[in-house]
Amino acid sequence: MIKQLIALAQEAGREVLNIYNNPGLSSQVDYKADDSPLTMADTAANKILMAGLKDLAGALPVLSEEEKHQPYAERKHWQRFWLVDPLDGTKEFINRNGEFTINIALVEDRQPVAGVIYVPVKDITYYGDATGAWKIDHGTVSEIKVNKATHNRIAVRSKSHASPEEEEVLNRYHVADSIAVGSSLKFCMVAEGKADVYYRHGPTMEWDTGAGQAIVQAAGGKVYQGAAAEKEFNYNKENLRNGSFLCLGF
Repeated sequence: MIKQLIALAQEAGREVLNIYNNPGLSSQVDYKADDSPLTMADTAANKILMAGLKDLAGALPVLSEEEKHQPYAERKHWQRFWLVDPLDGTKEFINRNGEFTINIALVEDRQPVAGVIYVPVKDITYYGDATGAWKIDHGTVSEIKVNKATHNRIAVRSKSHASPEEEEVLNRYHVADSIAVGSSLKFCMVAEGKADVYYRHGPTMEWDTGAGQAIVQAAGGKVYQGAAAEKEFNYNKENLRNGSFLCLGF
């Protein structure tokens, strides 16, 4: 199944890249009711992913950022479902820095158990499941693991959502340096050992984090609720908005 998910994410990514490389299409931006941006790439990728996931064996329900969301009275009975962000990092797409991704996660019993993240501009795929975590870089497959650093740790931070609350958390984990990256690439950097700590203070949505969490945990890391490394970070909540979370590669 993971091979099918990778192929599907890459197909959606190629379509996103076609739009990204066409100034007449990439410059067309609408806005949703919550003032978040929506591009032609978001819509095109969603169409490909929805069709592809529905064709997979098992016909699991799909929860996508770009679809009307099923009521909780229905969703609460889901034991397994697909969680999709067709274009994570829409602001990065608009800003043309290449740091946007295609995200697919499989959620079972409120936990992401498999995830695929595709980076169209770099043609790099990250994925993780029960067998471990992996990176495909222009066709070359390599296993990835968290760094498990004990000192001189590196934090990865958001380009679009930095916050002063991060400083206390980073000091607690003896962070010596930090780098800023967009979208779910922050999870990928922790998973492959290029960063050790990722703390997000403030809201995200479940589709922003599901695939990244699956990959980090497959690589040996962990994602927690809030700033304390105590409570699990769960999915399929009545309110799909996440609170703060902490991702550790040790």
